[in-house]
Amino acid sequence: MQLRIHLGLVTMLSVLIGFSCASDVLAAKKPSTVKEVKSLPERKQVKLALSAAPASIVKEAGVMIYGADGKLTENKKSENGFICIPTVMNLPEPDPMCMDAAAYQWVTDIMNNAPKPTNTVPGIAYMARGGSHFEKDGQVVMSGDGAKPVKEPPHWMIMWPFEAAATKLPTKPNPSGIYIMFNGTPYAHLMVYQDPKKMK
Repeated sequence: MQLRIHLGLVTMLSVLIGFSCASDVLAAKKPSTVKEVKSLPERKQVKLALSAAPASIVKEAGVMIYGADGKLTENKKSENGFICIPTVMNLPEPDPMCMDAAAYQWVTDIMNNAPKPTNTVPGIAYMARGGSHFEKDGQVVMSGDGAKPVKEPPHWMIMWPFEAAATKLPTKPNPSGIYIMFNGTPYAHLMVYQDPKKMK
């Protein structure tokens, strides 16, 4: 089972980076951060990837970094089910992420255009350096087409189908720091604008 999860993570992350490059072109037409990260030496890529989550997570997390061909390759095998990568969306700065197996399944599904995520338990993903999302007409949207990228602060996510109607949670970034992203879709999930590095 561990081997199956590990191989699945490797496959998913390769798909994820391909999607990220496309998002970069759609959103900003700026030089890809992947290219910048790829040129970094191994040690710096690993450091960047491990900056995504609390020390208690990254000390046993797996790491994938970019090789000379621009593809993600395994640098360190996961001992706790988490995999860390140096960047995701590339808009426009490196935004490393660490995710568990359930979050990996969620991301795999969305990248493969599955009708809905198939993870059977909530997934957890950390982005301690922050990230980006797309907004159009004041709403957070899933596609970068015609939308603008918006920078996000350090945060973590629960990959589970929360519903605003049932939970009464907000559906946009707000001062509380918590909202449901992609509300009303099967890929709705909880965003928590809380710095993972400050968790004890």
